[in-house]
Amino acid sequence: MIATWIIIVIAVVVVLALIYIYNSLIKLRLRVKNAWAQIDVQLKRRYDLIPNLVDTVKGYMKHEKGVLEEVTKARTSLTHGSMKSKAEASNQITDALKSIFAVAESYPDLKASENFKMLQEELSGTESKISYARQFYNDSVMAFNEGIQVFPKNVFAKMFGFHQEEFFGIEEKEKKNIKVQF
Repeated sequence: MIATWIIIVIAVVVVLALIYIYNSLIKLRLRVKNAWAQIDVQLKRRYDLIPNLVDTVKGYMKHEKGVLEEVTKARTSLTHGSMKSKAEASNQITDALKSIFAVAESYPDLKASENFKMLQEELSGTESKISYARQFYNDSVMAFNEGIQVFPKNVFAKMFGFHQEEFFGIEEKEKKNIKVQF
């Protein structure tokens, strides 16, 4: 009789431990998905701001048509595809926006335009939010990946089909030192 109770208690403890482990892995996976959704929100914000910036700049930058086309093309690819393709499109847009702001230096009237200044500020703020969202995403991915690799969760993670998530990285060219000349 006592042996039966001990077996029942052990079985209940094991089942409760499994439920706890499974639920904690689900929470970590949902945190990763939420973090990606936050990046998507900021990318959408940037996506919505870009046409206004392009329209404002078009009149001033007749010769810089290639830069504007690059921004428009990258903007279109941002809305479709996998997480990796969206990350690549996001990096392309960042590069293209840097080009627009660099070219804008050559157009004093454009730099002085209130509309352009406001859009530039909005985009700068959005870029900061995207950067923070990427950091939060990578922190969430790290916690999730760590959760599915530590014992005993790693045993159950494999059993329940949990796989590592990919970090949001940057391209190699962005890792190189920038040479500043005066």
